Formats: sequence, structure tokens, C-alpha cells
Amino acid sequence: MSALTQTDPMASTERALAEVLAQVVKTEQVSVDSHFFDELGADSMVMARFCARVRKREDLPSVSMRDVYRHPTIKSLAAALTPAEPAPAPFATAPLTLIESPPPPPAPIEVATPVSRLQYILCGAVQLLTFLGYSYVAALILIKGYEWISASSSVAEGYLRSVLYGGASFLALCTLPILAKWLLIGRWRQQQIRIWSMAYVRFWIVKTLIRSSPLVVFAGSPLYLLYLRALGAKIGRGVVIFSRFLPVCTDLLTIGDNTVIRKDTYFNCYRAQAGWIQTGPVTFGKNVFVGEATVIDIDTSLGDGAQLGRASSLHAGQAVPAGERWHGSPAERTETDYQVLDQAGGSTLRRALYSVLQLLIAMALTVPLAVGGVALLRDVVPLLGALLDSGPLAFTGWQFFGEAVAASFVLFFGVLLVRLLVMVTVPRVLNLAIKPGKIYPLYGFHYWAHRTIGRLTNSKFFLLLFGDCSYVVHYLRSIGYDLSHVEQTGSNFGSGVKHDNPYLSSVGSGTMVADGLSIINADYSSTSFRVSRTSIGPRNFLGNHIVYPPQGRTGDNCLLATKVMVPVDGDVREGTGLLGSPSMEIPRTVQRDTSFDDLASGDELRRRLSAKNRHNAITIGLFLLVWWIYFFVVTALTVTALNFYDSSRSTAIALAAFLTLPFTVIYFTLVERAVTAALPLRPLFCSIYDLRFWRHERFWKVPQIEYLAVLNGTPFKNVVWRLVGVRIGRRVFDNGCFITERTLTTIGDDVTLNEGSKIQCHSQEDGAFKSDHSTVGAGCTVGVGALVHYGVTMGDGAVLAPYSFLMKGEEMPSRAQWGGNPARENYRAAVVSGK
Repeated sequence: MSALTQTDPMASTERALAEVLAQVVKTEQVSVDSHFFDELGADSMVMARFCARVRKREDLPSVSMRDVYRHPTIKSLAAALTPAEPAPAPFATAPLTLIESPPPPPAPIEVATPVSRLQYILCGAVQLLTFLGYSYVAALILIKGYEWISASSSVAEGYLRSVLYGGASFLALCTLPILAKWLLIGRWRQQQIRIWSMAYVRFWIVKTLIRSSPLVVFAGSPLYLLYLRALGAKIGRGVVIFSRFLPVCTDLLTIGDNTVIRKDTYFNCYRAQAGWIQTGPVTFGKNVFVGEATVIDIDTSLGDGAQLGRASSLHAGQAVPAGERWHGSPAERTETDYQVLDQAGGSTLRRALYSVLQLLIAMALTVPLAVGGVALLRDVVPLLGALLDSGPLAFTGWQFFGEAVAASFVLFFGVLLVRLLVMVTVPRVLNLAIKPGKIYPLYGFHYWAHRTIGRLTNSKFFLLLFGDCSYVVHYLRSIGYDLSHVEQTGSNFGSGVKHDNPYLSSVGSGTMVADGLSIINADYSSTSFRVSRTSIGPRNFLGNHIVYPPQGRTGDNCLLATKVMVPVDGDVREGTGLLGSPSMEIPRTVQRDTSFDDLASGDELRRRLSAKNRHNAITIGLFLLVWWIYFFVVTALTVTALNFYDSSRSTAIALAAFLTLPFTVIYFTLVERAVTAALPLRPLFCSIYDLRFWRHERFWKVPQIEYLAVLNGTPFKNVVWRLVGVRIGRRVFDNGCFITERTLTTIGDDVTLNEGSKIQCHSQEDGAFKSDHSTVGAGCTVGVGALVHYGVTMGDGAVLAPYSFLMKGEEMPSRAQWGGNPARENYRAAVVSGK
């Protein structure tokens, strides 16, 4: 160990840090020059425990995982943490320069007093009655339309009636949210709304209606902007918005001319924190560019010509000056240019014609098929026609049961086959019209073809079906991915992969991808677009929720950590790991993750891969069986309701629609309980070729909780979380959180979970799989788009800022305010200074 003087502050820090690290790694002493990962064999979990212990020492400065990765020895870490002594003042007199004062400490958070049990129940009751009333009115309109269309005397008349009825329904669904917003809210203003209050109920009704509008599917179209303007947003000319996450408090949104906002971006103009809904302004100047998968918090702005890179966030109080480029979480200044496509010719007439054509296609094709589909299927599928004509009491007989089983089987698997056939044929034909590298104007034929390719080839169902197993490679190849040299691992891709254009997506041999990969193949300006090939190198590992652009500067043998910002400038990174936003280099692998390398090659790999394929095939069969049974019951309920006498048919349809939701909850809860009873989830550290991991994969695939989105912002979601195994407290506000391992998660009373947040109690890195418990203490807030990893503890009242990544093993103290990627305690210094 190097000699340390007693009077040197840095030497004292070195000694104390070395003592703590020696306790964590269970050794007598640690050299100040030893590399944490390469020489001491530590990993991120070990160093997270080290950081937590250091933070509990009053005689030591706070240490974050970012500090550890940037300074991977005691000596370099102590040097970074020890403040430098000021240099002696010169004798010559000189004008004094004012030194910028340090950033202010975090402002105390106003915590709402917990509501009474009566108020909590009253809020849920009003939400339930609202849902019942909406279901009844919708059923009444639906049955009248069905009867009117069914009474047509010819196919032509039936089509015409479907167009008229569908057009009227489409118009009503588009205008209802606008009317509700202006009647219930008026103009949004900056305020705080107490969660579970009657004011919150009005907020919830408007938010739910706005997000359920059919105009949401027109993201990237001028029609989308008209909808936002009708809701009160101030939007300039030439704006393009690709994100389907519609802002809610639209009067607080201002967007200048020719601004481009890419997909998967949150700019809600509200957030939930500490029991409050807080609304605030979001302002985009002219010619602003916002990259994919970003979060824009309230009280933020971007000046004219400003840029915000992908996988970034602006936290409350941040303002990007005009003409500057920022990226990261929280965002900081950068020289990287993210707007790589110049403006081309564009016209108001082109936008208007495109919007008119979109409406004509919707009115003449999409909507009639949707509203007249049952009547059409009645003639095409004889079994369904027999069911619909069987009478109101037929559902009690065995003949009805047999016909319902047969009809649901034919419909379910027939639709899947047709959908798959369309996916592998129609987009290939459309792709012939688009040349990589060529710039096309927006709102023309090429733009329509490009967007249609993306819509048709991105299927959540088929990725759930084939993901996390060997068969996903064949599926992705069939829809256009270049995987000609992929080395089969049995876990090449998870069940969450999406793209702009599959025919321009390439993945190298030996690369494994976890869930949430978004491959970007297109660049946009406010008037034009261009598609390019996006290539991911060989022998890579990509963690969860990564946005990979065509300009990505990573090559062979890289590890891209969860939520990392992929670099788009500088040298190509190879043989290294990348973490954070903006990204920094970390070790490609650590000693712990090489424990199972002997299972990933030779005869042992072939034997275990064959066994994994057999296990995954059974899982796929169970997945299809579960969904078919669900489809059968819903079909039987709907047909039974349609067979009631005319006087009670509307009530029967409304009852069937209402019963579908509780049936869905009960059914998938029983499925999940059955899976976890047979295969309980436990903390694991094992190979991906271990039977325990395959069983964990079955848990991801067979039980489904996507339906929970309907219950966002209601007390009923907490009930469902409790039913599926989450240890959850009272009055938890869940506005759209996703919990991957329910039985490994603990959530305290009065916790606030924001939209797009995630609690993920597992991680896969190459061939190693790890999972552990995570705990969110009472009164905590998890921000919009934030991710809480496995082995994490958030102390009571802690706040995790938007789009933050709380790494595995971290311990947040009570009432702490952390943020960033990776999350750290002093993140607000970057928020205030932009450095």
C-alpha cells in the first residue's frame, strides 16, 4: 500500500475509502492503485454496496456509480472527490472576478397529506361509474349501428351504411375529448391537483379521453397537430410530431414553426409527485429538434434552433438557449449535431392533400372494416353466423358451446396466419419504392409507404410469441432483418424490438439483445425524410431500452448497458462497455459474468440449446393456449349479448363490455398465479442455459399485464398488483408503471409512480442472468420514464427524477432526491449549470 501522510486531506480520504472497500470485498487491505474491476474482481453490485457505505460515513464525500466508473481506483477516486486547495493570490493587483455561486440545494418537496380512506374509495367509485356510463352509451350506439348495417339488402348498401355509420362514430370519438376538456377543465393553468380528489377525477376523465382518441394513430400527420390545436396547444406552422404520447395539459404547450419531435417522447405538461398532479409549461421555439425516447419535464424550454439528443431529458427548471445542442439525462451542452437532415421543399398544399387522403382512406376502408367487420364475418364464417342466429337461450346448450369453440379457434388462428402473411408480403412490395440515402419530401407517396412499412411490421404479439427463444431469429428474418450471420444463442432477442424499416436493420453474429431495443432507420426534418441502414456489430450485448440510430459509433464486442445513449460521433468504440446518458466507457465484462462461459460453446452449448428450444416450444404452446381460451370466452360473451331480445340487447352488450374487464383481470391473475405457484420467482444468479432461467422466461411470456393500462390512475390497479403478487401499500398512485417481476417487488404506502416508469428486478449480461428483490419505500416518487433496477432500495420519501436509471444494488437514503443516468445524489448541479 502506498505511503500516506497524516496531514494530506487526499491521503486521509484514500485511507478511509480503502477501509470501506476492503470491508465490502472481504479482504484485509486494498491497494490504492488496484483497479476495482480488473484487479479486485469487483462488479457493479459490489461497487453499489461500496457507494452506499461511503454515503453513510459523515467523514467522506458522497460517491456515485458514475464516479466509480470514471475513477476506478482508490487513488483516482479520492483525487476526484477531494477539493483542490486554492492557489495563492498574486501580489499584483488586478480586477476581481466574481465566481459563480454554487448551485442551490434541492428545494424541499411539498408532500401532500394522505387522503382519507373515504375519499380514496369515493374517487374509485366515481371512476367506476364513469366507465359504466361510457360503456352503456357506447354499447347503445354500437348495437343500433350493427342492426342498421345488418339490415342492408346488398353488399354495396352494407358498405355504404358502414361508411356513414363509421364516419359518424369516428367524428364523435374525435370531438368527445375536445368537448370534455373544454367543459370539465376550460383552459389548463399552472397548478397543483390533489391526487384522489374530485378535481383529480376531472383531470383523469380528460386525460383518458384525450389518450383514447383515434387521432392518436395519426402521429406524424398534420391531422395530429389539428387535434392538439383544438385542445388548446399553441403550435406553429410546419411542425412534425411523431410521438404517440399525447400531451394532456395542452394549453401549457407552445411549439414554434418547423419543430421536429421524434417518437417515444414524453412532453405531458404535467407530472405526478408526492401525492400531487403538478402542471407546468413546456415551450419549444422555432426550428427545434427533439430526439427519440426523451422526457421533457414541466417548466422547461428550448430556444429557437435548439437541439435535444435522443435518450435525454430536460428536468424542471432547465432551459436550452437558442441555437445550442444538449443531450444526456439531465441534459448538458454538447457539440454533437443531431439534426443531420436539412430542410427541403414543403408546402401547405402538400400537407392539406395528405391529410384529406388519410381521412378518405380511413373513411372508405379502415373504419368500414372495423364497424362492419362482424356483419362481414357473419357471412364469411358460417360458424359465426350460426352462433349469431342461435337465439338468446342457446348459450346454455352443448351445441352452442361446441360452435363457439370452433368459431373462436378458426377466427383466432386464422387472423394470426393472415396477419403474418400480410407482414411478410405487403411491406416488401412497398419497400421497392424507397431508396436508402435518398431524400424524400414529407406527406407524399414515399412517406406514406415508409410509415406503412413500420406500422405493418412492428407487431407486439408476434414478438411476445417468438421473443426470448431461438425462433425469434427466423421471425425477424421473415420480416426483413439482415441476420444472415447470426450465431444462435437461444436468447438473441427479447420480446420487445421495434424498427422504422426492417429491411435496413442488420445485427452481427454472436450479438444478444435484451428487451426494448428501438432501431432507428429514418432521419427527419420538418419537410423531408431519409432512410438509412442501421448496423449493430458482432459479439455485442445490448441491455434494455436502447435507441440505436444509423449513425451509432459502436463496433465489435461492445456492451451497451440499460438505457445507454449510443454515441454518434468520435472514434468507433470496440471491446468496451458503455453506460449512461451521455455514455461513458466501463469494463466490457467483469469476472463474475464469466462464470458460465464454459456453457456457451462446444457440445455443452449444443446440448443445452436443444433443451432450451424444447422448453421454449412448450412455453409458446402455453402462450397460444392461454390467449385462445381468453379469446373464446370473450367471443362467447359477445355473441350471447348479441343474441338477446331487442328490448334488452343494448343492456346486454353494455354488460358484456363491462364484464370483459373484470374477466380479463381474473383470468390473467389466475394464469399468473398458476405459473408462479409451479415456478416461484426467486433471486437468481445463473446461466441463460439453466432451467431456472427458462422458467423465468416462461413467466415473462405466459402471464400478461398489458391490459392494466386501462386502470392507470385508478385505485383498481393497486388491487390487481396485489392479486398478482406485488407487496404494495395503501393509496399508491400508479399512472402507468410496468413491473416485470411482481413477486420480487415491494412498494410502500402513498407511493407515486409516473407514466412510463419501470421496476425491473432482473438483468441479463451476455450469458449470465441475475435477479433480486427491489423495494420502493413509503411516500416515494418514481419520475416519468425512470427505471428502478434489481437489488435496489429507495428510502421513504425519496424522489427519482424523470428518465433516470437507478442502477442495480443502489440504496437511496430517505427523502433523497436523485436523478440522471445513472442516477446520483448531486444531479441538480447539472440541472442548474447545464454542465
